[in-house]
Amino acid sequence: MKRVLAVVGPTACGKTRRGVALARALGGEIVSADSRQVYRRMDVGTGKDLADYGDDVPYHLIDIAEPGSKYNLFQFLRDCRAAVDDIAARGRMPIIVGGTGMYVETYLKGIRLPEVPENADLRASLAGKSLEELTAMLAAMKRLHNSTDVDTCARAVRAIEIERYYMDHPELAADTRGGDPVPALVVGIDIDRESRRARISERLRSRLDRQDMLAEVEGLIASGVDPEALIYYGLEYKFLTLHVLGRMSRADMERELEIAIHQFAKRQMTWFRGMERRGFPIHWLPYDMPESEFVDAVKALMA
Repeated sequence: MKRVLAVVGPTACGKTRRGVALARALGGEIVSADSRQVYRRMDVGTGKDLADYGDDVPYHLIDIAEPGSKYNLFQFLRDCRAAVDDIAARGRMPIIVGGTGMYVETYLKGIRLPEVPENADLRASLAGKSLEELTAMLAAMKRLHNSTDVDTCARAVRAIEIERYYMDHPELAADTRGGDPVPALVVGIDIDRESRRARISERLRSRLDRQDMLAEVEGLIASGVDPEALIYYGLEYKFLTLHVLGRMSRADMERELEIAIHQFAKRQMTWFRGMERRGFPIHWLPYDMPESEFVDAVKALMA
């Protein structure tokens, strides 16, 4: 028996809707594997689509952290294990849904990470270094599998901090290489490049023009959230914050953001293809498959 079901795929492919359909059909509950949906009041930019869950599909790991904080892989693994154990103990099906491939794969590998504390002295020594300098330092410490580690200076500093901690505590670093894999069926939402790009562009227009994503960012800043923290989150929050701060025009913001989301989706697919090479079979099903057929196909795979 598979312990969990995972639904993965690039942004804008319809993962949430598919996951909810499976939860209704299988008596399941959703565990979000999205690195930004954990933050409260960050709804439009993260695409939570909470209305899709209705009143009958419970979800976990959404709206569990305050905006401005930095939720990380250690916290996700801890919280995901707790949620899956709780769901399974109640006789329900845990369904992990999300596009943060590193979260999904690390959990399925059964890896347990030590909590890495902040290193004030190290941070002080890195202050003022350029992103290029920080990236070079990190590349000298490890192979850069995840480009989001060096999206911003803050992320690069944190990545260096983690690697330095492991270097200073090799006995803890050794623990991250093992683990008992989680029995899981992984289903991928397969969407061709042109359809994916069209859906991304249409969704961005909707979020900017109809859902007022800009007002969400303005509200977060007005409530006291540090703009640099929003920039740290990347994508929508990075570019809209730069626009709100007057560092980028509206036209430039929209153009650069759209390009960044397309690039992000491509990186997501690169990660999932890598997952397959690393021993995690992903059963790809068409994004435009009728819902009933999709559910039946997953049931067949589970059987």
